[in-house]
Amino acid sequence: MDRRRGATLTAGPVALAVLACLAAAGCGAAPAKPVEPVVEVQAASVERKTIQDVISADAVLYAQHETTIVPKISAPIEKFYVNRGSRVRAGQLLAVLENNDLAAAVEEAKGAYEQAQASYASSTKENLPQQIESAELNVQATRQAEQAQRLIYESRLKLFRSGAIARNLVNESHVAYIQTRNQYEMALARLKGLEAIGRGAALRSAAGQLAAAKGRYQSALANLHYSEIRSPITGVVTDRPLYEGQMATAGTPMMTVMDLADVIGRAYISPQQAALLKVGDGASIEPGSGLAAVPAKVTVVSPALDPGSTTVQVWVEAANPGDRLKPGETVRVNIVARTIPKALVVPSAAILTADDGTTSVMAIGPQNHAHQKTVQTGVRSSGEVQIVSGLREGERVVTTGAYGLPDGTKVVVTSVTKRAAGPGE
Repeated sequence: MDRRRGATLTAGPVALAVLACLAAAGCGAAPAKPVEPVVEVQAASVERKTIQDVISADAVLYAQHETTIVPKISAPIEKFYVNRGSRVRAGQLLAVLENNDLAAAVEEAKGAYEQAQASYASSTKENLPQQIESAELNVQATRQAEQAQRLIYESRLKLFRSGAIARNLVNESHVAYIQTRNQYEMALARLKGLEAIGRGAALRSAAGQLAAAKGRYQSALANLHYSEIRSPITGVVTDRPLYEGQMATAGTPMMTVMDLADVIGRAYISPQQAALLKVGDGASIEPGSGLAAVPAKVTVVSPALDPGSTTVQVWVEAANPGDRLKPGETVRVNIVARTIPKALVVPSAAILTADDGTTSVMAIGPQNHAHQKTVQTGVRSSGEVQIVSGLREGERVVTTGAYGLPDGTKVVVTSVTKRAAGPGE
């Protein structure tokens, strides 16, 4: 036991001496160089490509041509020839209103018109001297008859007063006298009328009567025509609220027809965006149902602001084969405001925006050190940004991992962000 304890005591100082020597040797050596940190990032190259300034907005679809058919007369509906969803042609008969009374009015007006035509023809064939001569002869004849009847009446009146004849004979002669006197007065009035007016006035009077009769006839025909409801456009019946037997009221919608061959998306955008647009700009419509986008073009850029929203209404028109786009549907419209060829482009993920609004990127140098560079940006579209100044073609920029990365940090690129194909590529 004592021998082992002595060995342990002897070994202890030796170990301590060795440790002291090792410590002394370490203190006298040069310090080790710290290892430089390396950060893994994703990067992309600055490339030249065509970029488009695309303005996107929600829009509501409308049919390019739509008509609400409103009857001009009030009458019960006798027959419908179409239903909702029926395809119709311009001019096609859609419905008929009860029109028996209108047909009778047409016949009556037609008769009056034909009578006026005959009267006008008679007036144009006769001349004024012939009419006056005929009227003068008629005045002479009626005057002679009136005088003869007056003499008979006066003679019988004397005989009656002397008791030679009965009272009834006097009355008969008196009646005959009054009739011939009236005939004479009428003939005289006609003669004076012909002498007072000229041939032109007589013709104008006949022409006026003819025109009035013609107007009444045409009005009756129009009312009869209004009882036939026809489509003014080619399209589809989208609404028909009434049924046969119900009353169609003048001024109240009877049915709606839409031409779905073309549709218009009406969108509201800011005045700043609208200032970049013009009629004819290319566009596309993305249906909300997930169907493929439909090519379109701008047809209207309103020159005035909407008073309710202080925005500008823009119309985008597109063909609608197969009726894929439905009026009333909310869609997304994308309008190409401008196209910039050979622009310097980086992914939008590479752009860092400071609180003061300045923009920058982390550019990777030849020694794989990332340095912050201030850049001026332009058009932003489809996840890409145009670089107006601050970078050159071929430089690499950090796309993932740049946020909070100290300037001058060494990086290792783990993957390269692939750019999207540009327009027309």
